[in-house]
Amino acid sequence: MEDIVQIELFGIRIDEPIVTLTDLLVSFLCFLYFFKMQQENRKEKVYLYFKYYFLIMGLATTFGGLIGHAFYYEFSKAWKLVGWIISMFAIMLIERGAIEHTRIVLNKKYVKILGVVNIIEFLIFLGLVFYTLDFFYVQLHSGYGLMFVVLVIEFMLFLKTKNLSTQYIMAGLGFAALSALVFATEFSIHRWFNYLSISHTLMAVATIFIYGGVKRIEIKEKQPKKYA
Repeated sequence: MEDIVQIELFGIRIDEPIVTLTDLLVSFLCFLYFFKMQQENRKEKVYLYFKYYFLIMGLATTFGGLIGHAFYYEFSKAWKLVGWIISMFAIMLIERGAIEHTRIVLNKKYVKILGVVNIIEFLIFLGLVFYTLDFFYVQLHSGYGLMFVVLVIEFMLFLKTKNLSTQYIMAGLGFAALSALVFATEFSIHRWFNYLSISHTLMAVATIFIYGGVKRIEIKEKQPKKYA
């Protein structure tokens, strides 16, 4: 069994304190950006999807930090499933945000088609997670959503528009990819700052860049061509 770092604070046992702290750092940033966007009160769908991505991801990382790490000894493994599902909803929302972002180059018909495909994809992955109870499919969904859907869409938009928002979002996805690589290879610096802590720190940086891109998004929808 892996040697888990533990501390005791005010008589309360806390497992993996640095892992928990870095998870909560991501939570803090997500909640901060959600409230910033809430105050701006923009109504565009793309903005709403990204806003609620930050909220749901904040909940997922809070749940993961506290239930999945710090106090996991008080809970059964089934509780991890709740955190997994919350994070999958967050990934679905960032995918839909990227899909809505395509309105700057695609007409409404194609945006709707991409939205339907997104729902089908989410339900397939969700079904696999419930059927297998395997975190692998949560990771696969995250990798597919961020690297295949969001990154491909934002790269396409960058090629067509060269706008600044796509550059920030792609930079954020780059840090997210590094986070996934660290997690997959379990590269650790120290038992107190292991691969999970490094992965969470990189996700915090990714979150900063993604918000930097989202706040720079300007939507001017491409209208369908009219024929005489």
